[in-house]
This record gives sequence, C-alpha cells and structure tokens, in this order.
Amino acid sequence: MCTAVRFTDEDGRLFWGRNLDWDEGYGQVPLVMPRGFFVKEAFGEGHPSAHAVIGMGIEHEGYPLYFDCANDAGLAVGGLNFPLSARFEEGPVEGKVNVAAYEMPVWATTNFSTVDEVAAALKDVVLVDRGIAPSLPAARLHWHIADAQRSIVVEYEADGMHVHDDPVDVLTNEPPFPWHRENLRTYRGCGNQWLGAARWGDVSFEPFGAGGAMRGIPGDVSSPSRFVKAAFVNAFHPQKQTEEENVMRMFHTLGSVAFVEGCATTRRGTFDKTLYSSCFSASSGTYYYNAYDDITVRSVRLGDHAGADPSALVAPCA
Repeated sequence: MCTAVRFTDEDGRLFWGRNLDWDEGYGQVPLVMPRGFFVKEAFGEGHPSAHAVIGMGIEHEGYPLYFDCANDAGLAVGGLNFPLSARFEEGPVEGKVNVAAYEMPVWATTNFSTVDEVAAALKDVVLVDRGIAPSLPAARLHWHIADAQRSIVVEYEADGMHVHDDPVDVLTNEPPFPWHRENLRTYRGCGNQWLGAARWGDVSFEPFGAGGAMRGIPGDVSSPSRFVKAAFVNAFHPQKQTEEENVMRMFHTLGSVAFVEGCATTRRGTFDKTLYSSCFSASSGTYYYNAYDDITVRSVRLGDHAGADPSALVAPCA
C-alpha cells in the first residue's frame, strides 16, 4: 500500500513525495548514486549513469533497489503496490528494449531528464518478470513518474504497456489508474467552501463549523479512498512560497492518508502502517523523509555528494 503526490509551487518548482505503507520494513535507507556510477542491467551491457540519483531503498550487491528516487535533473519515480493487475513478460522480447521490473526507477532516473523523455522511450519498452535474485522476485508494481511539468502513471498489464497522463498528480494502488480517475466524478459535489446557513422553510440551520462542504470525502485507508482524499487535499491546498513551507505541505498531505498501526489488518494478521514518508525538492536537490517511529523530518542533499566516488553508492545516514 502506498500513496504518491506531486505539486509545484508558485515558481513552478517540483515537490514529489510518497508514503510507503507495509507491515514490516526492509532496512531501507537513503541512498545516493553518484553521476557516472556504472549501472548493471539484466538484459544489457550496463551503462554509466547520466545523472546523480537520490532516494530510499536497499543495496543488493552494489545495485540500488529504490522504492522511490529522483535525479539531479528533477525527475522523480516511485513504485507502488499493484499486485492484482500488474503482469510482466515472462522473458525478454526480441526487438524491444527489455527492462526488468525491478529496474524501472533506476532505468528512468539514470537515463532521462524529463517525463516527456521517459514517456517517449516507454513506447519501445517491455517490462520483464525478472527479480534481481531468487530471494528477491520482481514486485508487482505500477509507477508514478513526475517532473516540474507533469506526472504520468506507468502500468504494465496482461495486454502490455499503459502510460497514463495524471492531471490530479496522485497515485495509490489497485484498481488501475483509469478507474481511480473516473471514480473522482463521484465526489464532484465536494469542496472546501464555507456553506453558511441553510433554510428548510421557516427553519434556519447554522453549520457546526468549517468543513461541511467536504462531507462525503472518504477517510478510510483503502486504496480508492486514499486516492480521493489525497487528490482532494492536493487540489485545495493553498500554494506556498518557501521550501520549508512546501515540504511541510507535502508531509501534511501525506499525513492525511497515512496508515496508523492497528487500523488495517493484513491477510497475515499483521498491521499495515506508514513505514516512511518522503518529499523530494527538485530545486534544491534535497530528499526529506521521516519514519513511523521517528517523525522528525531529516534530509539528504544531492549537492553535498557531488564529488562522491562513482564506483560505489553512498548511504549518508548509515
């Protein structure tokens, strides 16, 4: 379970963030990939990264398995759980660009600078059901990809690749994105305005307080409800000016759809919770994050590692 959100401030600067919701962590830490780092490929010879990349993930034999990441050009990518609908190719397809499903965040951020470039390249891509190791099979995900201009949703299903424009700049989990987009019409009568008094004949009813026009927006943590709630909060949040204000906007928006431990039981009998929340500021190249058990917002800045040795990943907080 996860939620991703994108917005820009008054000056068009990108802020992208996500909640990662699950019942247990993986030892994830912020990882910096220096520009020039050699990226191994499941179906190719590999390539040196054209960009420096930062994000949250785990390192496996020198490869960064990012849950989400962003590069020095301001392109952000996050993978979100999509277990019922995601279907990848059983093996590489001749004549296509074959990308293992686990490679998607690194493939996008090390090769491209904009969403437009990624969308164009995806026309020739197939995603292959290949894990990085037998103990780490490919997760069934879809991806939210964003820059300062727009965001897209990438879903690979039984009938192949789907790339959707995302005008609401939000993504959660199942069902596929077009269903979520259409479902927003159910809530078209909701808003953020002050309703004032209502009259039934000769009787006047004053509101209990602010928020009456929001009535009907769901508050549970199911995927369809989180999509609606995050889209509503993101759409009506007033724009902010400073980086600090915009980072706080992101964390408050993500907090509105966060999992509190005990509210959602998994099929294993455990509880999902929001393991971490993140926010990437493209203008400063800073990755902000906090965790369920430590809500202090911490940060790692790409610029502080500009001279890092490209032969290895950097875990600044390890």
